[in-house]
Amino acid sequence: MQIKQCLKPSMGLAMAGLLLAGCGTNSQDRVQGGAAVGAATGAGIGLVGGPIGVVVGGLIGGGVGAVTGATVPPRDMNMGAPPWSDKANK
Repeated sequence: MQIKQCLKPSMGLAMAGLLLAGCGTNSQDRVQGGAAVGAATGAGIGLVGGPIGVVVGGLIGGGVGAVTGATVPPRDMNMGAPPWSDKANK
């Protein structure tokens, strides 16, 4: 029962990760978005393993998210300007 309670918020983070990893048209924005969301998702899923799982999950998720953001071209997945850019605030 406890695992199901931990996984529900993690699934929401994973969905947000897919959206944010596709933000931006330049490589830097995509790597930053992918790393941030990957780390948050990995840490959320790592809650199942306790404190060590959160750290390891965050590190692995951040690395996977950064690589995904760097390797997926904007023409394949483009969600517009990332929330932290000046373009998104206009």
